[in-house]
Amino acid sequence: MRLAAGVNRAARGIEGLIERAIRSDDPPMLKAYRGYAEPGGLVVQGRVLSAVRRSAPEDDQSKWANFRQMVSLFLTSEVLGVRVRAEGVEAVSDAEGYVTLRVPRAPEHAGWVHVEAELPDCDHTPVSMPVLVPQAEARFGVISDIDDTVLHTGAYSLARNLWTTFTGNALTREVYPDAVTLMRGLSEGGRNPVFYVSSSPWNLFGFLEGIFDRAGLVPGPMFLRDLGVSEHGLIGKGHGDHKGEAIDRVLAAVPDLRFWLMGDTGQKDAFVYRDAVARHPGRIGGVILREASGQVPQEARAAVDEIVAAGVPCAVVADFGALGDNVLPGPPDQTPQRGDRG
Repeated sequence: MRLAAGVNRAARGIEGLIERAIRSDDPPMLKAYRGYAEPGGLVVQGRVLSAVRRSAPEDDQSKWANFRQMVSLFLTSEVLGVRVRAEGVEAVSDAEGYVTLRVPRAPEHAGWVHVEAELPDCDHTPVSMPVLVPQAEARFGVISDIDDTVLHTGAYSLARNLWTTFTGNALTREVYPDAVTLMRGLSEGGRNPVFYVSSSPWNLFGFLEGIFDRAGLVPGPMFLRDLGVSEHGLIGKGHGDHKGEAIDRVLAAVPDLRFWLMGDTGQKDAFVYRDAVARHPGRIGGVILREASGQVPQEARAAVDEIVAAGVPCAVVADFGALGDNVLPGPPDQTPQRGDRG
């Protein structure tokens, strides 16, 4: 316990030195993330930074160039205590620059809504903050993992994960075509909301957004992780805790829809989704897992069996094109897949 606390204190000190070294004198700017809607309002999300490094990747650039560009994404200068205002509501950025505002939701809001946010103490053009509001015609929702579910990463192997992440770029990273096809079908032209949960850090949001846009993957709010030194340890909350809490937030934000969960067998998705099924009876319509590492660990198979025993269809496939109708939502002409809240 003492050793862990000492290591954490040392890591905090090192993090502070790095932050001071890269600190910029540039005025703070607001980086927009994709927000989501709650029954009582719109959740606007962003981060206040004073140094943002951008570079346009090229198809044929070297892995060393890719590595330098990826490292630069983590060299951000976050700004504490900056006021952010939107729709008459104000919030202040925290120590890592994150800011969340809950603004009023109008009855006519549906689909992607853009909220104008500003830094009232800075001379900046307002920033358009996208927020996804489920449509009244939505039949169900989708919550999907990212790594090895829609984006080829090799996250089940730390070495492979790091190599793939830091030596590729937004033009070379591979989105699974079967994931694009499946997500488009589930989205039904944007009628059904899609959310993404991942253990990837928020520093990669813009990188992932570019990959998704290039591949034509259905856009949706992302729930990423603060990858830094915190009271939870060197990298913040654990994989399962973060994903489980993100799923809980989505289900609370959209209480009248059932959800289909997508993930893979390479990490802990089977266990996270099993626990979500137990916490939210009647809210999960199906679970879809990609067989990512060539074989399904015995523990993951046991978790899949528990999901099925709870009455929730669960499929484990190497290719989403092989999914059967038993695990997928019914066709669009059927009754909307509303959640059972009773």
